[in-house]
This record gives sequence, C-alpha cells and structure tokens, in this order.
Amino acid sequence: MKKFLAVLLTLALLLSAASFAVADEAMKVAMVTDYGDITDQSFNQTTYEAAKAFCEANGFEFQYYKPASDSDTDRISSIENAIDDGYNVVIMPGYAFAKAIVGTVGENPDTTFIALDVSEYDLQDANGTAKDFSWVYPKNLYSAVYQEELCGYMAGYAAVKLGYKQLGFLGGMAVPAVVRYGYGFVQGADAAAAELGLKDVTMKYVYGNQFYGDADITAYMDTWYAGGTEIVFACGGGIYDSAGEAAAKVGAKVIGVDVDQAAIIDGKYGEGITVTSAMKGLAATVNAQLTAIKEGKFEGGKVENLGLVSEDPDENFVQIAPSTQFADGFTKDDYKALVAKMFAGEIKVSGAIEAEPEVSAIAVEYLGNIK
Repeated sequence: MKKFLAVLLTLALLLSAASFAVADEAMKVAMVTDYGDITDQSFNQTTYEAAKAFCEANGFEFQYYKPASDSDTDRISSIENAIDDGYNVVIMPGYAFAKAIVGTVGENPDTTFIALDVSEYDLQDANGTAKDFSWVYPKNLYSAVYQEELCGYMAGYAAVKLGYKQLGFLGGMAVPAVVRYGYGFVQGADAAAAELGLKDVTMKYVYGNQFYGDADITAYMDTWYAGGTEIVFACGGGIYDSAGEAAAKVGAKVIGVDVDQAAIIDGKYGEGITVTSAMKGLAATVNAQLTAIKEGKFEGGKVENLGLVSEDPDENFVQIAPSTQFADGFTKDDYKALVAKMFAGEIKVSGAIEAEPEVSAIAVEYLGNIK
C-alpha cells in the first residue's frame, strides 16, 4: 500500500511539473494601450517595451493592441480580441482600464490580467458601488498602484535643495494618483525649505483638468513663468507640452512624471529643461509579474500598493530619474541619504488626499482647475 501511494505521489508530482511546463510554453502575452500609444514616452511605451523585452528574452509570443478610440467599449473589444487570438496574459496600463476590467476579467477566468495603476478607487467607481468589493479581486487579476506621494516628495525636496524658490504644480486631472503626486511635492518642498531656513519659497498649484497640453494651458503657464515661476512639476501624461513650451520661451525648467521624461521634453523644447522626473516602477512591475506567471508563482486577487522596498534608490518602485540634474545643493549622495531616511521611517510622507497638506515654511496658492 505504501509503495502504491508513493507511486501515486510521484505520478502526481510529474503531472504537476508537466502542467507547469505546458503553461509556460503556452504563455502568450498581450498588452492593450489606453488612450495613448506605444510612442508616448510614458505609461504605454514603458509597459510595451518592458513586456516585449521580457517575451523576446524568454521566447514567448507577444502582441499589442490599440483600441479604435478612447472609450471603454473599444478597450473591452481590444481585450476580447487579444483573448480570441489566443493570448492568455493581458497587460493593461492606466486607470482608464477600470471599466474594461469590470467588463472582462470575471468572464475570462483562464486569462491572467495585469493592471498597472488601477486602484481600488477606480474599480469601485467603475463598479458603481462603495460597498461590495468582492468582485474586484478575482484570482486572475493583479493590479499595482504606487505611492506617488513618495516620489512627489523627492522631486519637491530636490527642487528646493537645487535652489528653486518659485515653484509650480500643473496636474492633469485631479484623480487620486495625481493628487498624491502633488501633495507629496508640496510636502517635499516644504521640508527642504524648512531644513534650509528659507521663508521665501512659494508654489502655485493648479490642475489642467485634462492629460494633454493645449493653447489655453500653455497661455496659463506663460503667465506663471512671466511672473517669476522657475520650475513646474508637469504631472499628467502629455500635459508637459504646455509647461515645456512655456518654459522654453523664458529659459525656465520642468519636472516630468511617471517615467524619465527628460529625453522627450528636452528633445522638443531644449536641452536641460527637465531637472528631474518623479517615476513609478512600471517596467519593474511588468517584469516581476511576468516572471511570477512564468514560474507558476503568480498571486492575483489583489491590488498591491508599491513604494519603497530598499534604502537603495534604484531598487524601489518609486524614485526620481537617473537623469536628475544633481548639483552641490542636492547630490546623488544626498538623494541616497534622503531615500534611506524615508525607508527607515525617519521621514514620513502623508498619502492622504482628503485635505491639503499642512506646511510650515512655504506658501502655497491653490488655484483649482484651469478648465
């Protein structure tokens, strides 16, 4: 009897290993873009390049799908097309996918879904309920959100340490992620000003109410820069166009967001315009989750809030860009020391968005929405 059980156990283990191998060989990865495309130098491009590189390195089939329009219906259609084409892993970058997730994940239990920057708030809103979250966490869904307040803080702290005293924050839409970036930026600038004993640091704070620049927002930024604003944190996809265009006219500066935007902003508006970027670890998240699927260790059924995992800045899911214009006021070593203190809990940054953060050393003028 014992021998028989041992044979059964061995057979079960072999079948288990075989099933993982088949799943591994059959892994086909699709990415669906949101309202942008794979050349946006932001969410879509970073996600696309990370997923494509992973699949090429591991011999997996990869394809991306671009919805016909910026609509939930077309995003759902693209997801369904990918599944119909045999792709069993679907990656979706950006909060705009919330309703598409609600409309597709539960109906496709054999497909693994990776969502980037889709929060509980987004899913709750898409589902139309504030109470029942049970549907949000099917086991085939993993979503990563990021502690934007931390890298926003780093950017604000760096800006003041580098000598900028008249700051601006130009957000896209006042969704939670953008607000966390902005309130972190305020907290970081205030902390740096307090450390330096400065009493003349100011910040103008506004939302464009859209994720792209246009003539109206550029004109608004022209007024800021003409009035003495030295640097603006352009926080909202392509809204950097308005800040960059206005900054270039007077030799002012910009801070990018989500990814290292120096190449695209400087390429359009002049070398050296982008002082730093507050970044999320999109590529790192894609690699981690695809690796987990490949190794049979995927853990879905959750929205995971990613931030600092190390005192080493390069190992974290939130950071400022490698292209940061470090100088005597804020060196690479200063940055490492700042991150070490944040990781150790010596510096605490609030992620609350219900009320404007308290400040002690700077003056902040909140201006609502441009549009």
